[in-house]
Amino acid sequence: MTTTRPVRYSARWVLPATSAPIERGAVLVIDGRIAAVGPAASVPLPDGGEDLHLGEAVLLPGLVNVHAHPELSLLRGALEDLPFHLWIPRLRQLKAAAVLSPDDLRDAARWTLAECAAAGVTTVGATEDSDASLHALRDAGMRGIVYREVFSPAPADATSALQGLRDNVSAMRTLETELVRVGVSPHAPYSVSDALFTAVARFAHEQSLPVAVHTAESATEQELVTSGDGFFANALRARGIETVARGASTIDMLQRTGILDLAPLLIHCVRVSADDIAMIVSAGASVAHCPVANARLGHGIAPITELMTAGAVVGIGTDSVASNNRIDMLEEARVAQLMQRARLGSPDVLPTHALLRLVTIDGARALGLDDVTGSLEIGKDADLCAVALDGIHSVPIFDPVGTLFMSASASDVVLTAVRGRVIYRRGVESTLATATLATRMDVLGTRVRVAAASET
Repeated sequence: MTTTRPVRYSARWVLPATSAPIERGAVLVIDGRIAAVGPAASVPLPDGGEDLHLGEAVLLPGLVNVHAHPELSLLRGALEDLPFHLWIPRLRQLKAAAVLSPDDLRDAARWTLAECAAAGVTTVGATEDSDASLHALRDAGMRGIVYREVFSPAPADATSALQGLRDNVSAMRTLETELVRVGVSPHAPYSVSDALFTAVARFAHEQSLPVAVHTAESATEQELVTSGDGFFANALRARGIETVARGASTIDMLQRTGILDLAPLLIHCVRVSADDIAMIVSAGASVAHCPVANARLGHGIAPITELMTAGAVVGIGTDSVASNNRIDMLEEARVAQLMQRARLGSPDVLPTHALLRLVTIDGARALGLDDVTGSLEIGKDADLCAVALDGIHSVPIFDPVGTLFMSASASDVVLTAVRGRVIYRRGVESTLATATLATRMDVLGTRVRVAAASET
């Protein structure tokens, strides 16, 4: 549904994210922006406007998924129960064996974004080795940053790798819009040399590009960085690439190579010390917390409580469905809370109002987009998500925020809108999840399964 008429959305509860919940509230949208927020009785509908009653639901800002790999939807379920040092090469093998074309990857990204829209997500931090999400985000009418990845663990190849990144970014930036921006991602310490990290830092600074990097994710990465040993080191040495200690930690290495100076999005941060946290906060870097993927791959639990207490900006990400299997930001936030409480032995860390911020305004801050999205405030873009709380699993409701995160799930989302344009309405429409795309995914999925069978 696309309309230029004013629309007043009303619901049992409105959750602005930066102010208190409003019972029987309303949000007025005019020309794609929020014109009023408050009790429904105090938000008049202009002449000719549309009144949309959402009933027993919460209306909140569109959810912000700060880290995903939309192009990997075809690998959902294909990489189960593998240790990380085998999971990474297996992923690369399957992508290569399936011989996926740019159009294949774009359809795969569209499928992930259809899932995102149906889960209330309006903004995505997409990190990937193609331009697939750039096209998919534009097609879906969604908001996001597409961080183009670059790989090269051999220092001698840093110059050519950087040139390839320059060429890719140059082509992608011609397709930028007000909603979709381009950034860069030197992938990770095990796939990028210090020379390439340094070169990418200079390039990003020169071009004012946002940066994201997989950081302090696993024990094998930590061993590679701090001692030059371990599984990743052995694999690199087998390719003739020398491995040496590169720093006291991954954060230390990123500071030395200039990446940290760019206030990057640091993806994972499972293995960070107090000194690392101080460097992250001092640099103004933000953190993408992916609790489900971290747990499924056996990495551990990131100390986001300590990061947030120290002043770091933290958002929630689902990572790819190759490592998570589904997009559900409400579940992701709930798992984040449960894991912190189990880790710290405390029943009150990460209260539900903090979860609301993590998936909305703090996620927007982590991506540098909090001036336009992430909260229901007058003048901001009308990025909205509505979640029904009328299911048997949600009643009775003592606290709408608590019910949202402890009882509801992605399947309860009834409406998602970006800049006032409805991109998903349950049972009615979606800008991406068409029957044609579903058929295409079946065909591509069969190709990947055949490739997987031939590789075993």
